[in-house]
Amino acid sequence: MSTERVNPTELSPPAGFSHAVVATGTRVVFLAGQTALDTAGKVTGDTLPAQFEKALTNLLTALAATGGTPADLARVTVYATDVAAYRVHAAELGRVWRRLAGRDYPAMAVVEVVRLWDDQALVELDGFAVLP
Repeated sequence: MSTERVNPTELSPPAGFSHAVVATGTRVVFLAGQTALDTAGKVTGDTLPAQFEKALTNLLTALAATGGTPADLARVTVYATDVAAYRVHAAELGRVWRRLAGRDYPAMAVVEVVRLWDDQALVELDGFAVLP
C-alpha cells in the first residue's frame, strides 16, 4: 500500500491527525468500534487515558489480525462521552497514540456521544485501513 498524507497550507496545521489521506492498495479493512474491553468482555480502566489506550490497543490488534499495521490506517473516528475531558487529556492521549501507532496519522474525527454500548465505556475507536 502507498499512502500520502495531505495537509493543505490553506487549512490550520494538523496536530495528531492528517487532513486527508490518499491510500492506494488492494484490500480495505473496516475496523469495528473498539472500547476498553478485556478478553472477558469487561470494560477496563477508570480514566479516559486508560480506556483510550486499551481501545486503541484493541483496534490495532484487530488490524494486525488482518496483516495490517498502524501505518495502513486511513481513517479513525473517536467517539467520546465527554469531549471536554478528551481535550483536557489531549496531550496524554497523543503520547499514547504515538507510542502505539506512531506518527503516520490517519484522517481523524472526535465526536461526542451521549453514551456508548457499555455504560462504563468513555471512548470508542473505529476506522478503516488500506492494505497492499
